[in-house]
Amino acid sequence: MSQLPRAVTLAPADHLKVTPPRASRRRARRESTTAWAFISPSVVVILGLSIVPVVWSLLLSFRADDLVTPGRWVGLDNYRALAQDPNFHTAVSNTLVYAALYVPLSLVGGLALALALNRRIKFIGLYRTLIFIPFVVSAAAQGVLFSFILDPEFGVANSLLHKLGISPQGFLSDPGQALFLLVIISLWSGVGFCVIVYLAALQDVPPELVESARLDGAGRWRVLRHITLPTLTPVTVFLVLWQLIAALQVFDLVYVTTKGGPLGSTTVIVYFVWEQAFQMFTAGYGASAAYVLALALLLAGAALHLHRRHQNRTEGAAR
Repeated sequence: MSQLPRAVTLAPADHLKVTPPRASRRRARRESTTAWAFISPSVVVILGLSIVPVVWSLLLSFRADDLVTPGRWVGLDNYRALAQDPNFHTAVSNTLVYAALYVPLSLVGGLALALALNRRIKFIGLYRTLIFIPFVVSAAAQGVLFSFILDPEFGVANSLLHKLGISPQGFLSDPGQALFLLVIISLWSGVGFCVIVYLAALQDVPPELVESARLDGAGRWRVLRHITLPTLTPVTVFLVLWQLIAALQVFDLVYVTTKGGPLGSTTVIVYFVWEQAFQMFTAGYGASAAYVLALALLLAGAALHLHRRHQNRTEGAAR
């Protein structure tokens, strides 16, 4: 009988090639160079459109500059002038009133509509789409639309009031009504975003908890209070911050509808910044107002973040 050939056993060194350290470093450098070549356009865009303007505007806030003639360094004088400017105080007050109305109303309205739409009924997809469509419409287009509707002389709103026997209203030309009407116009679109976010969050509410609570005799209100709302807390914190930032930065709607009037009743901080920089040509003064707003946004975000961390610690300790 012929003998079978023995299997040849190879040592690990016979079939594994060890890459020299120099070749490995050379390949790493090539990969790094290729990566930077791909991301360098994005880095240039980010530097050119965000970081450089932020640094430049910060330096501008310490100067008396009209963007045309050579400016001069004034230090903190712009910020001291803001503290004594009644027009800036009015803009801050209007912005706070706007935010204090818009943020809670948009969250409450969004949650109520989300709960109503979180069910299986006929044409539910259509209803959800119709609620979200106003959010897609730009604020400028909303301003133009409602300017026609609320026109004191030729608007549809006063025409309907006349048929109901109610005297015509000034609406956006009335200092006592204009800011509140801007809040209502903003809610028409802002609620849709809250509805979509809350609808997505409601899908994550554990159905077994809801079912067990109902078996224990809990009604809708108790299920909402003790199960649904605690589950939605992270989403609510996000929406509070998002809507607060949107409220403090409102500009285009004011610019299209009232231009800060009548009598400064709708002048908000961002419109005040634009007015100072591009109408009064006091760009340094306007930049200082913009950084006061930026500081307010940072403080609001930090406060919400600390509140959320404290709440997480409390929940962890309770468990």
